[in-house]
Amino acid sequence: MPWLQLKARIAPEQADTLEELLLAEGATAITLQDAHDEPVFEPERGTTPLWETTVLTGLYDDLEGVDAMLAQVAAAWAEVMPEEPCPDIEVELLADRDWEREWMDDFQPMQMGERLWIVPSWHEPPEPEAVSLHLDPGLAFGTGTHPTTALCLAWLDDLAVANRLHGQAVLDVGCGSGILAIAALKLGAPSATGTDIDPQALQASRDNAQRNGIDDTDLRLCYPEQLEASVFSIVVANILAGPLVELAGEIAARVAPGGRLALSGILAGQADTVLEAYAAQGLVMEEPTIRQGWVRLAGQRPS
Repeated sequence: MPWLQLKARIAPEQADTLEELLLAEGATAITLQDAHDEPVFEPERGTTPLWETTVLTGLYDDLEGVDAMLAQVAAAWAEVMPEEPCPDIEVELLADRDWEREWMDDFQPMQMGERLWIVPSWHEPPEPEAVSLHLDPGLAFGTGTHPTTALCLAWLDDLAVANRLHGQAVLDVGCGSGILAIAALKLGAPSATGTDIDPQALQASRDNAQRNGIDDTDLRLCYPEQLEASVFSIVVANILAGPLVELAGEIAARVAPGGRLALSGILAGQADTVLEAYAAQGLVMEEPTIRQGWVRLAGQRPS
């Protein structure tokens, strides 16, 4: 069915009020975007920062009643925000299209390194001999579309091509969807462990492992405090720079002598701080690898 798109350019402090009023009048799928396409990275805990100018977008399905709805919103705004005029709300008719089909068409198999592919469930693997990891886009915990995940997947693929995953135990710190641990197993690692503080992440990892034919005996999932005092030949952590620095001692201690480490979730301007934190733990760190402003750091503990 056709939809109307509602769009308003507003100040950040107006966002909550306008969103509530539109939802109360039947609008759906409210989204907030930066008018100047400036991302917000790593906000302080307890804060929800917005941009200098925010674009609020919503959908509405009553083509005949939209004028009355907007009048209701303006009237309600005058009651709750009498000192400010109601923002202008633009209305655009969206053609009746097969949105699900178009969404699916946007996502094609993605190659990560030399052999590894991320393949949505509605696609066939592009190469019969490739290593295919079946994940659908849109999951909350990562599907390879973000540069940080892609950087880590390419690193694992490079290890596999160099025959450095065979016989090696892998630890995925902050496993999220389990994508890195599952990829390591499909690339030849005999076992992997994923840890996360979020129970939903552990469940998502478990579900994705099953979709990819990974047995529970090959992938162990647990909370960080349940991780036994053991070390791993391969450790990967794709989280954020702040936690990476805070946990440098704990993460580095998991890298076995001769073992390798990859870190991501790091912006280019944060790389030196993270690198120094891990070098201080006795790891020999390599030069950063950068993709779209995001960094992967890799290192090795001396044998």
